Amino acid sequence: MSAFSSDFKLGILGGGQLGRMLIQAAIDFNIYIKILDADPHAPCKPFAHEFVQGSLMDFETVYAFGKNVNVLTIEIEHVNVEALEKLQSEGVKVYPQPQVIRTIQDKRVQKQFYRQHSIPTSDFVLVDDKDSLAEHHHFLPAFQKLGKSGYDGRGVQRLSSASDLHKAFSEPSVLEKAVDFEKEISVIVARNVSGEISVFPPVELVFHPVHHLVEYLFAPAQISGLILAQANEIAIGVASKLQIVGLLAVEMFVTKTGEVLVNESAPRPHNSGHHTIKANATSQFEQHLRAILDLPLGSTAAKTFAAMVNLLGEDKYNGDAKYDGMEEALAIEGVYVHLYGKKTTKPFRKMGHITIIDNNLEALQTKVQQVKDRVKVIA
Repeated sequence: MSAFSSDFKLGILGGGQLGRMLIQAAIDFNIYIKILDADPHAPCKPFAHEFVQGSLMDFETVYAFGKNVNVLTIEIEHVNVEALEKLQSEGVKVYPQPQVIRTIQDKRVQKQFYRQHSIPTSDFVLVDDKDSLAEHHHFLPAFQKLGKSGYDGRGVQRLSSASDLHKAFSEPSVLEKAVDFEKEISVIVARNVSGEISVFPPVELVFHPVHHLVEYLFAPAQISGLILAQANEIAIGVASKLQIVGLLAVEMFVTKTGEVLVNESAPRPHNSGHHTIKANATSQFEQHLRAILDLPLGSTAAKTFAAMVNLLGEDKYNGDAKYDGMEEALAIEGVYVHLYGKKTTKPFRKMGHITIIDNNLEALQTKVQQVKDRVKVIA
């Protein structure tokens, strides 16, 4: 059935901000949207044609939800893959495919996939518990990442030496060798059902030093032509080997010796692509829709320099959200606010983002600092 048929339904697992922005893109195509999320106040709820409250990890809930849509996609990879596999076997189009989600939702499996397919990545070892981790104390400094359930910087910690082992996670995890990098970048690649592939220009990421989530980014990344070519080739290679349909965000390290190493990937629209709504010919959200609906992929050309600042809940604030400094930020030319509809804030919760565009890179960098200094999410 064509996506432009009046009785076509697109199902989305997850009702957070990514789903909300997918809906905003889908409105232009007049696509009927059905959402599943456990939160009765999910950001998507006011905008979906249908909203079902239920667990994304419950087999029966996901299976029943997917039986009544034409195409099923995700905005978060922590979903019940067994239900998706059954739906796929019964003819439901599930994109990204269940086998892709299964590979990526477990960071242990994901890292092994890179190694098996000769995709450059940092050295790593798999650990099952604290005792097995202690056997690899010589491997430190390294980052320990939970195999499953880590998200937005949670489930990730740096272990600098054996003296840090007391704070290690006890669950199965991967221990990744710390990389001496110059930049962290991300490339978002799209692949449609027919196999057409397109990449967005790489972006440069700046992470919070403690909570390991993106504070802000610049686009396009200020990298050499050689690094650009390597990054694009690697991202396309990962997408091609996965045979993914949809979007894949590939986060990478650029080392001080000029290597490009994959950090991790996400099979969905991604925080590192939010600026594309204003700064690129096609947004990442429209591109995801084009990919999963097997439509021609749109141009990814950047129209200007851009930055994206995440609006994170300030430390020590919990309660009904208040956005200080928004009026001052909006007075700056080229500033665009995107709030996610979350009523309550808590420390470092993603509450929205601000995109900033400018034809001059230095002016853009100044504006980023002004926005960061002015806008605070408190309670």
